[in-house]
Amino acid sequence: MSADNIEKLYQNYGILADAKDDISKHEKEYLEILAAVKGSDKEKRLASQFIAKFFSSFPNLAEQAIEAQFDLCEDDDVAIRKQAIKDLPSLCKDNKEHTQRIADILAQLLQSDDATEINVVTNALLAILKSDPKGSLVGLFSQIHQSTDSEVTNEVVRERCIKFLATKVKQLGREVINKEAEDLIITECKKILEDVVAEEFEHIMELLTWSRLGKTPAGKKELVQLIAALALSPDDWHPEDPENVDRIIQCTQHALPLFSTLVDSTQFVSFFCEHVLTSWKEIASPDGGSDSKLELLKIFAEITEYCGEIQNVQDKINAVYDLLMNYLPEAPVESEPNSENKEKTDTTTEDSKSLPSLQFSHVECALFALHSLCRKAPDAITADAARLKDLRLRLQYTARLTQGYIKKLKEVTQSKKADDANSEENKLKIAALKTTSNINTLIRDIFRTPPSFKSRVQLSFQSNRKIDKEEKLADQKSEDKNQSSAGQKRHRPITFDNGDSKGSPEKRSRSGDRNLKMYTPPSGKYSSRLNNSGRFSGPNSGRGRGGGYGRRDFRNNGAPYRRRSNY
Repeated sequence: MSADNIEKLYQNYGILADAKDDISKHEKEYLEILAAVKGSDKEKRLASQFIAKFFSSFPNLAEQAIEAQFDLCEDDDVAIRKQAIKDLPSLCKDNKEHTQRIADILAQLLQSDDATEINVVTNALLAILKSDPKGSLVGLFSQIHQSTDSEVTNEVVRERCIKFLATKVKQLGREVINKEAEDLIITECKKILEDVVAEEFEHIMELLTWSRLGKTPAGKKELVQLIAALALSPDDWHPEDPENVDRIIQCTQHALPLFSTLVDSTQFVSFFCEHVLTSWKEIASPDGGSDSKLELLKIFAEITEYCGEIQNVQDKINAVYDLLMNYLPEAPVESEPNSENKEKTDTTTEDSKSLPSLQFSHVECALFALHSLCRKAPDAITADAARLKDLRLRLQYTARLTQGYIKKLKEVTQSKKADDANSEENKLKIAALKTTSNINTLIRDIFRTPPSFKSRVQLSFQSNRKIDKEEKLADQKSEDKNQSSAGQKRHRPITFDNGDSKGSPEKRSRSGDRNLKMYTPPSGKYSSRLNNSGRFSGPNSGRGRGGGYGRRDFRNNGAPYRRRSNY
């Protein structure tokens, strides 16, 4: 019987193929093809191909034909499903009114566990996107919103649709994604950000940054505001919650590439100073995970570089000052030695005491942030003479320690042979040398009279970047001014009274320190809580619903942290 049915299918195909302009008179044959979706496996595969082949010739049977094709897409046999999915784009190739519906169905089919089937679905979605970008996008976004709003949520469909959009739309490029489609993407992505989880947030931001919003200062400001709405809510800031800390870090990292001289970071700097720094001791780090405080300090140091005019700048600088003092060691109190033993005491004082533990990376970031903000209000640091004196005492002692490290690090790194120079250990030492050199350069500015904040340094963990023309000119002028004396005079330690002599060589910042080109080692993952599958393994990484970004939990559940992704 099955052989007869297959023969009948081929006969119907022949009749329809030969009918040409009179094909509309052969609805009976097309209906028999539609009925074959209930037949044997071979009948189903043939029916799928024949339905698609003659679909546009029977508009009155379009609804019935689409439903028959959808039945095949849900068949128990994966081979039949893949054949039906492969034929789906043909149904809307010349009938754009069906694109949205077919895109909706294909979006649902992304939840398959079969990798080869997902690949077929992806190719089918790409095909209809090229044919009708707007209609396809409407169907995809409809499924994304429906997966959240319906009583029975389908998180897998939502996640895979968002990931598909973030990865494939950019590949299609602007030849396919026209202005109308791009406007739709921007509008719908903004809606998704109202109710988003961590991995989804990253994908949506990639897509929005790729769009025209990421190409102009006005668009970048709009993106910054979108991120700020998610991250900078004082009511949602809970420093004792590692997931909450991760949210601030990740959101600020996505905002960072958007900042420039035309797009300031003032809103983010204010939030850090008013809420993050003031609750510093309460900030939690995941057990066995990365140092969240260091991550926060790094991102804070970077955003201060783009801070504009800020309200209550004195309060903001005081908050950074207090944070810096937490990481600066107190200068040891030394008793006045007898004159005859003075020389001996000077040489043994530091040897007789254990050196304090100095967190150079933390100090670099906090000192850089203070330096950047004081550039906006140079008088703020001198407003309280007692606080400035206390700061200088600690900085003087810190400088003594860093100068010792710098000397040792230079000896070690410069003595390495070519093979050893590329070792991981040597790269770490070069990074440490850059860190300590930055600290010394920044300290020198504070010891000027009055304190000056003109030196420009590149944070040790940043990748090499192009120096602005203004910085190049400033460095060149400083270099021309000091080249006759700076290279001939021996480096002397920073002392508390360096600022009293205007002509002292210590007071001049050395352009050589700023222009040293040091290797910056590649940064690591966002959090060591990432397991081998690339997903966060923290206690709050489940799929629950409630607070977080919008109405749902902020869940770090998939994307590895990319330290400095410039889109």
